[in-house]
Amino acid sequence: MKTGQINVQTENIFPIIKKFLYSDHEIFLRELVSNAVDASQKLKFLSSNGEFKGELGELKVEVILDKKEGTLTIRDNGIGMTEDEIDKYINQIAFSGAEEFVKQYEGKEGAEQIIGHFGLGFYSAFMVAEKVQIKTLSRHEGSKAVQWESNGDPEYTIEEIEKETRGTDIVLFISDESKEFLEKARVQGVLDKYCKFLPQPVFFGMRTVYEDDESGEKDENGKVKRVSLEVPNQVNNVAPAWTKAPADLTIEDYQGFYRELYPATMEDPLFHIHLNVDYPFNLTGILYFPKISENVEVQKNKINLYSNQVFITDNVEEIVPEFLTLLHGVIDSPDIPLNVSRSYLQSDGNVKKISSHITKKVADKLAQMFKKDRDDFESKWEDLKIFVQYGTLSDDKFAEKSDKFTLLKNTKGEHATIEEYKEKIAALQTNKDAKIVMLYTNDPQEQFGFVKKANDRGYDVLHLDGPLAPHWIAKLEQSNDNIMFVRVDSDTLDKLIQKDEEIPSKLSKEDEDKLKPLFEEVVNKEKYSVQFESMNSEDAPVIITQPEFIRRMMEQQKMGGGGFMGAFPDMRNMVVNANHEKVGDILNTKTKKSQERKIKQLTDIALLSQGLLKGEELNEFIERSIELI
Repeated sequence: MKTGQINVQTENIFPIIKKFLYSDHEIFLRELVSNAVDASQKLKFLSSNGEFKGELGELKVEVILDKKEGTLTIRDNGIGMTEDEIDKYINQIAFSGAEEFVKQYEGKEGAEQIIGHFGLGFYSAFMVAEKVQIKTLSRHEGSKAVQWESNGDPEYTIEEIEKETRGTDIVLFISDESKEFLEKARVQGVLDKYCKFLPQPVFFGMRTVYEDDESGEKDENGKVKRVSLEVPNQVNNVAPAWTKAPADLTIEDYQGFYRELYPATMEDPLFHIHLNVDYPFNLTGILYFPKISENVEVQKNKINLYSNQVFITDNVEEIVPEFLTLLHGVIDSPDIPLNVSRSYLQSDGNVKKISSHITKKVADKLAQMFKKDRDDFESKWEDLKIFVQYGTLSDDKFAEKSDKFTLLKNTKGEHATIEEYKEKIAALQTNKDAKIVMLYTNDPQEQFGFVKKANDRGYDVLHLDGPLAPHWIAKLEQSNDNIMFVRVDSDTLDKLIQKDEEIPSKLSKEDEDKLKPLFEEVVNKEKYSVQFESMNSEDAPVIITQPEFIRRMMEQQKMGGGGFMGAFPDMRNMVVNANHEKVGDILNTKTKKSQERKIKQLTDIALLSQGLLKGEELNEFIERSIELI
């Protein structure tokens, strides 16, 4: 037996490993299983190029739990190591600068990322083990098996042992504070998370399967009896869909893989995008577009990042633009720089290129879907809408491309691109300032009367709803200077689409001056501003409106990011139709009490139409209406 010291510049390096990697200590299993897979992959490579002439056998990795002995073993039958190779790869670690790191970074936020420069994959074992053994037999003919052992400080022992099979066992003697990793369910959970798609078979324990009885014996229902069998439990799919060529996959294959990724999901995705790039960076993966609800606060951890089929993280916001985090799926790239814990991404040129490429692929896919089958695209628009709006608002490159497939839908359920819609309504809905007025409603039922009036006049009304609509509308106005969006209830129609001609008023200035104080006496002046306007006589006698600018700013404030100091007052206009006969009748009413009663009835009807009449005032209106009948 031989003893020695691991070549590090400070004895404090092991406590630092434990301390700085402890927050993510379950990754030890990923590191050790990945190393074991690498050992198998390397042997396969050496065999293919003729350097290894022995029998490969069935290459696999086994994770073995022995709760009684308190050990967890990671076993492979790959290349194995000689004593010299252990000395090179285990004892002579390139801990360059470790002492400087201790002095300069210990205790500072972000120091855990610095460890990424030291290549500590194997040494992550000491996060959970009080002692670690390596039992290994090299691929070289005539090699002797050796055992390396350390209890988590720079001292180690190495000795010859008996071992018949090629490969390496890493035996962890789990420490008292990490006993959770002696529980089968905990280990299975970590393997499911990190090792689900490793390229070599990984086994952990046994599982029960049910098969038809070979004897053919039948039960009382006439069916062949089933028998249970215990078989090795393979935890991974060695050839997931994203590693295959798109031409070799069917729609069923893609949907099946989606179920494999998200077994609890009930709905199929709307569509998928298969990424396959080998220059100027390596990138593979499959991104799925799920059905997204109106609530934008959806989970954003549904894209999993892999490196050569090893799970890294589900926090990919540094790799893909924010709006694309609404997608589901897998990205696999060995060109994304990672530190030892493989959980923190370091910004560099490749990450930016990958981000731009994914954005382009998504935009191109949407444009292709729109061009190939517009009817199908329109049927999916309600699910695509929030995603496209989000992308247009948050990513300029996506916004440039999105004009081709962004749709507007009117209250009749008809769809049109922005350019198509402008052309459709330009003749009738262009105002005196040469701007095309896009009338819209966010609730066709609530604003039914306003929508109907607009339609009766030959105007078209869009249906624009959802939490992003106020911001998205503003963005469209910025990029199209000849259009303006106004909600159909934000003013009278003749004000919303102002023409050069004006409707003459039946009321004189003196008449309006007499009536205005009467109206102001029966309304809440803090909430409603009384205005007289010359409208069509068939329009309502009193209309409640809220200016587009104020309402839009209020909506943006609710969503956040309005960029305005202070809150906007919830003010509305009470517009009196100077040409309506009921308004003219008030002037001919003899008593002030009768005038007030008529005015109150007219204003209450206007408030009721907007859902603004409540409580005591609503009850009074009902009683008054019954009396009038």
